[in-house]
Formats: sequence, structure tokens, C-alpha cells
Amino acid sequence: MTAPGAARWAQDEAIAAWSAFVRAHAAAVRSIEEDLRRRTGMALGWYDVLLELNGAPRRRLRMHELGEAAVLSRTRVSRLVDELVALGHVCREAHPQDRRSSYAVITADGRRALRRAAPVYLDAVRRHFAGSLTAEQLRSVRAAMEAVLAPPVQEVDPPPAQLMT
Repeated sequence: MTAPGAARWAQDEAIAAWSAFVRAHAAAVRSIEEDLRRRTGMALGWYDVLLELNGAPRRRLRMHELGEAAVLSRTRVSRLVDELVALGHVCREAHPQDRRSSYAVITADGRRALRRAAPVYLDAVRRHFAGSLTAEQLRSVRAAMEAVLAPPVQEVDPPPAQLMT
């Protein structure tokens, strides 16, 4: 049985686009994660954390900064960093001015692991995401996602209906 209003929502371009985006994202991430794990033993979350740390000034970030950069919850980033510390890919450094926070810092081993995994990751992105799209479609997807990420345009409230008559 179809939910009430489902047909109406299926006709809404915004909802249809959102639904396609969510499903495509989930499928691509799942496939990229499987390739990365199978070919390198590295989880996609580990790769994301190492990539963000490697690109950060002094190759370190506070935990909350890392969570924002890698789009992870505070609990998830803490768990991933603990796992990477156990592997020797990351270490924690105390923050000199704020004892409540610490830095996650990529180690030399972490940088080597990232360099080994990068070609596999890039190949998986090309195969499971970009490979299904033409160059023109890729430009359109990029433009659309950049528009979504841009600051919202301030809309002017329309005048009250009684003033429009």
C-alpha cells in the first residue's frame, strides 16, 4: 500500500532530486568503502580523518575541528581517533592553553598509510561515482552541490496579500 500523498511527492522535483541524491550518495559511499576496505584494510572513516589531518596546518586539528571537517559526530570522531591511535596512525597532543581539549595529529605511519590508500580511494570514486556521469553531468553536479553549500540567499518577505490588490 502506498502512503497517502506519495504520488504527489513523487511529482515534486525538489523531493525527487533529494531522494535521488540520498540514494546515490549511500550507494556510492557503500561501494567506495567496500573497495577501500578490501584493497587496503582501511575504513572510509579512517581515510577521511587521515586526509583532514594531513591537510591541516601543522597536520593537527582539535577534536571538534576534526569532527566538523570530516562531517562526523563528536562521539564518532573520538572513536575513530582512538582506533587510529591504536594503529599508530594518529597521536593525541594536549592543548597547551586548554586542558579540556586535545589535538589529533597524523603520524609518519599515518601519512604513509594515507599515501598507500589514496590511489585506491581515487580509483573507487572514479568507478563508483564519476564513472557513471559524463563530463557535462559532473560539472552540473559540482555546480549544484556548490549552490547547496553556498550561504543562503536572503529572501525578502512578500508583501501582505491585502496590499497587492
